[in-house]
Amino acid sequence: MTMKIYYLPGHGGQLTTGLGEALISKGLSIYGRETRGDFKKFRFMEQAQLIADDLARDFCGPDDLVIANSYGAYLFLHAQSLMPALNGKVILLSPIVGEFSDDDNTGLGFIPPYADRLFDLAQRGELPAPAHCEIHVGENDWQSRPENVKRLGELLGLGVFVVPEAGHMLPRSYVSDLLDRWLAWHL
Repeated sequence: MTMKIYYLPGHGGQLTTGLGEALISKGLSIYGRETRGDFKKFRFMEQAQLIADDLARDFCGPDDLVIANSYGAYLFLHAQSLMPALNGKVILLSPIVGEFSDDDNTGLGFIPPYADRLFDLAQRGELPAPAHCEIHVGENDWQSRPENVKRLGELLGLGVFVVPEAGHMLPRSYVSDLLDRWLAWHL
């Protein structure tokens, strides 16, 4: 039997390229939402509700797997806020957790929709945390600032792993080893 996984790629991402391609190569059946095309026509909280509905319908059991990357992890966390805590296994890679900027180098920044909502909910104890979730972020990630990710992880009681010398795109070998370990634990 092929294992299935719910996958949310980063902004503008596809289910079958990048990390999705790696998941498929490991024998997983991929489900989820591409963060482009028709999906982008919905307002942000409508997108989060679509994801929450998907998860509640097909991925809420203790053996279900969810992986979300970057902006997809941001969408996942907002979807999680709209439903009971997932009971399955979740990995968040380089999650966007709110506003960010790279003032020191490029001057680039981004304020996602509802930028303060996750921390506001978490501080009030109103953001459900998945039962089995781990978060991985690069030490030098200016988009998913490790200090912000660790703070959210602490508020939710989730393990946060900071990958030394890594940026927003975690090293392929690190992610591959992580997936191998995670999938072996699942079997």
